[in-house]
Parts: sequence; C-alpha cells; structure tokens
Amino acid sequence: MRVLCLDVGEKRIGVAVSDPLSITAQGVETIHTRGAENDAMRVRELCGQYLTDRVLVGLPRTLSGEEGFQAQRVRDFARRIELFELNVRFWDERLTTRSATRALIEGRMRREKRKDVVDMLAATLILQSFLDAGGWPEEENKTLRKKVYTMSDGKEFNMEQSDVVELIDEDGKEVSFEHLMTLEHKGNTYVCLAPVEPDDDIGDDELVILRIDTDEDGNDAYVTIEDDEELDDVFEKYLEIAEADED
Repeated sequence: MRVLCLDVGEKRIGVAVSDPLSITAQGVETIHTRGAENDAMRVRELCGQYLTDRVLVGLPRTLSGEEGFQAQRVRDFARRIELFELNVRFWDERLTTRSATRALIEGRMRREKRKDVVDMLAATLILQSFLDAGGWPEEENKTLRKKVYTMSDGKEFNMEQSDVVELIDEDGKEVSFEHLMTLEHKGNTYVCLAPVEPDDDIGDDELVILRIDTDEDGNDAYVTIEDDEELDDVFEKYLEIAEADED
C-alpha cells in the first residue's frame, strides 16, 4: 500500500507519495493552507486518490531532539487527519527543508520558483528516508490490548494439551481460543493462543499472547501485554520455539 507524506508548515504543506511497493517517493503537490479543516479535507482527498489510509507526517524537532511550538501545531493537525480514520505516523524531519532548499539552489532553480516546490521536495526527502529505514511496518497480529481474561466456569488451564479453551473477558463475553503454546520467559509465564472464530476485536489469523498474572483473589488472570518491548520479546521467543519444533 502507498504511503502519503506531509511536510506541514504554516503557509504550505508539501505532499509526497510512495509507489505501491513503498520503495521510492515522489512529490505530489504543495497545499497552500486555507485553514486546518480545509487542509485536512485535501489530505483525505489525496488519500482517496492514491487508495491509501497511511499518512506519514514530518515532525519538526530542535537539534537536541526536543519538540517545540511548531511540533505541537503539527500534532494538532495530525489529530484532525485521524478523525477521517486515517492511520498517522510521525518521522523526524530535522534539517529536511534545509536539505531540500540546498538541493534546489544547487540545481540553479530561481528563488521565486523554489517556494512552490521546496515543501514538496522536503516531503519527498522525509518519505524516502522513512522508506529506506524500513517503511511502514505491516501489522504483526500478535495480541489484543488492555484485556483481562479469566477461565470459563472455573475451569483450569491445561498447560500440556493443545485444544480449545474458553476465556471470559472483562465484559463477560466468552471467547474461544486454540491453545498453541505455553512458554516461560524472564520469570513470567505466557500462553499463545489463536482465536477459533473472528470477532470485532480479533481476526481469525491473529496470534494472541497473554501473560498469566494473579488477581487480588489469588486466581489466575490472563492479561494482554501493553509493553511493546515485552510483547516483542515474547513473540520472538514464540517464533524461536515454533521454528525449532518445525525443524
């Protein structure tokens, strides 16, 4: 899927887009600002034109890495874009506009013409840097977020068998999972599950990783992992064990 990139300024917004394989970036246009609502509408139109819901926004920072007033303006505009159900990510744009201007000067472009393209070129440089660094990561369906499950009808989790288990979420909804693996990692116990049927929150091809904690009554509680680093560690451990089993 393509990625649309924005270099957001006070008077102009440079726009670039990737190719369908997200390998190269090219400039699209310069939006001359007409108010945040109108500008956001134009971004939505461009997303529709290029059949994407992915928007990369250059985030201005100081040389020390801090965010100032302009960065807050950019984040405010990004929140407006998100109201259109577009997925937004940020990318450090330090010195990008300066690099774009230098490139235009070296290309002997006249000063009056540079204003019309410098923001678009800056967006192109931001996007290309993002793509070269790995681009938009595909969703690795690893886990649900902010959920706590308990066993259905007071049953116990059989760690040794791979079968269907039924867990109850915080809303009292019963969800059926196939138990794929139980593993120990850094002093904690985790269960790796696959939903038997998709629902509003879980796709039928998703892997769900739950940490086994103890609730205030001393009972086991199966909790989704909110810390990305912990989740990545456990997911890698799962892959390591699964690949070793295949071998």
